[in-house]
Amino acid sequence: MRAQGVITVDIEFDVAFHDVDMVGVVWHGHYLRYLENARWALMNRLDYGLDRMLASGYAWPVVDLQARYVNPARYGQRLRARASLVEWEQRLAINYMLTDVADGKRILRARTVQVAVDGRSGELQFACPAEFVECVHAAMAKGGA
Repeated sequence: MRAQGVITVDIEFDVAFHDVDMVGVVWHGHYLRYLENARWALMNRLDYGLDRMLASGYAWPVVDLQARYVNPARYGQRLRARASLVEWEQRLAINYMLTDVADGKRILRARTVQVAVDGRSGELQFACPAEFVECVHAAMAKGGA
C-alpha cells in the first residue's frame, strides 16, 4: 500500500468458484469488485453509506484507478482487502491492499480517486461536500484506523 490513511477498514472473504478463469486464478476484473466491497465498508464506517450518499445529492464517479497485480489469487483462498482513506477534502482518494490471510502475501495494491458531482447540475465540485468532510472528521474523532 502506498500510504495508510487516517481511517482504514479490513474485510475478509473467500475466493468463489465463479471468480476464477479457466486457468484457475481470479480473473483480473473481479479484483475491482473486491476493492469496491472494501470501499463500501469504509464508507459505512464513515457513516456515509449509499443511502446517505444518495440523499446528499452528489454522485461520486471514479475518475482514476490504478492497480498493480502482484500475485494471483485462487479458488478457495481467504483474502483480506484493506481500504484506507488518504484524501477527503478536494477529492476522495483510497489506497487498497489485497493480501492472503494465511501468509500475508501481497496479491494486489491499488488506488482509486473519486470526485463529487452535483446530482442536479452535473457540475464537478472542486471540494468535497461539507457533509462528507464532517463525516470523516467525526470518524477520526472516534478513533480512525
